[in-house]
Amino acid sequence: MSLTWRYVVRPDGSFFRVGNINGGLDNVTTEELARLDVHRDEDEQPAPPCSRCGEKLLLHWHGPLITGLILLELCPACDAHRPAARALIHWHRDTDRDPEALPQIFEDWETEALHARGWARAPQPETQPGPASHLSLVPPEQD
Repeated sequence: MSLTWRYVVRPDGSFFRVGNINGGLDNVTTEELARLDVHRDEDEQPAPPCSRCGEKLLLHWHGPLITGLILLELCPACDAHRPAARALIHWHRDTDRDPEALPQIFEDWETEALHARGWARAPQPETQPGPASHLSLVPPEQD
């Protein structure tokens, strides 16, 4: 089983991601995923304030399920000194943001934020090689 993420970026820079198990969403367009935005609710509660300084968070995110749903916070005031957080802050504020850049920027921030809380991302297993290629035998040269 393989898991990758598909990211959908909203016009305001907020986004959500959907697990793409075994490539099941490879043929689904970003526009189709955006229409399935079940996480967006008009009555959605505002983001909680930063637990460190009380200012407005740019992003609050639950860590990976295995972490017990740790709440990760991205606060422009508290986190701008961290390289990955700074990159995500800049990406979010850039009105010409590149949605294709988000997966790597977000994963870097998530890894950095988890590390700051004492967690480390486990190394991902290397891709298993596919079936052996067909080998053609070349007859030995005749004397």
